[in-house]
Amino acid sequence: MKESLKSHVPDFLDWLDIEEGLSSKSQENYAHFVKHFFDWLEKNKIGSITPQAITEKHIWQYKVYLSRHKSLKRSTQNYYLIALRSLLRYLMEKGITSLPPDKIKLAREKEEQQIRFLGKDQLKKFFEGPDTSTFLGLRDRAILEILFSTGLRIAELVNLNRDQIKIPKDTSEELEIVVTGKGRRVRPVYFSPPSLHWLNLYLKERTDTNPALLITHRNYRTKIDARRISHRTIQTAFKKYAVRSGIPLDTTPHVMRHSFATDLLSQGVDIRTIQEFLGHKNIAATQIYAHLTSKQLKETHKKFHSRI
Repeated sequence: MKESLKSHVPDFLDWLDIEEGLSSKSQENYAHFVKHFFDWLEKNKIGSITPQAITEKHIWQYKVYLSRHKSLKRSTQNYYLIALRSLLRYLMEKGITSLPPDKIKLAREKEEQQIRFLGKDQLKKFFEGPDTSTFLGLRDRAILEILFSTGLRIAELVNLNRDQIKIPKDTSEELEIVVTGKGRRVRPVYFSPPSLHWLNLYLKERTDTNPALLITHRNYRTKIDARRISHRTIQTAFKKYAVRSGIPLDTTPHVMRHSFATDLLSQGVDIRTIQEFLGHKNIAATQIYAHLTSKQLKETHKKFHSRI
């Protein structure tokens, strides 16, 4: 008797960890998205379907369900589809016959919805959101400056330790460190003088012995029970400062990563270099910024080109 598709999920999650090098948070997300597919199979009374029995028709019906019955944004639908496509890719690599992963096409998104970023004026307002007369305000200002300076993913920032950051005596200089990102790819990132300035002020206020670069506390006054900062704490801080500074409320840590990349593009940095800065495995992941540049070029041409 052939095993059901669902029975392969535990090994699939191990594969994401060992072979793909995904963080524990990413593994949790993939498990959640894949579970959604199996819940849909159960509702349609085919929960025990085998890998060999999955067809393009099943995928199409699932896509219709995501779009019409769950009313998800296209970008969100794609998260569910990417997870399912990864499961099929796992099966293919293990020699288990199933639907080829390239048969799952992602939902098309409007170009302007693919990327959100902050302009210079918005960034300035955002940076001024934290109250730097307080300990947590210093920490949060450092977080905002670091994300914009380095282009780090939120998971990469959360995992940094203090011993990785050797702040130079002259904070007018940049600092280069090496991080291990998604897929265990190693790359250099660069801390700007402003990010080092605020990080230095924050670290001088630390009285704990926690090795984490960024921490949260149960008791803010005595600074005891220091714990490594969580994704949720940073995301909550972003929402608070977005409201306070009057910038778009959907500004997230990933929007800051987009802002980092688009700022480099506006200064003339080429796509291949930005790919290295962001730690993208494939240039295709970086091409969304090329679309933005094309749009800017078109607007510049329209505004400044002589019409004789």
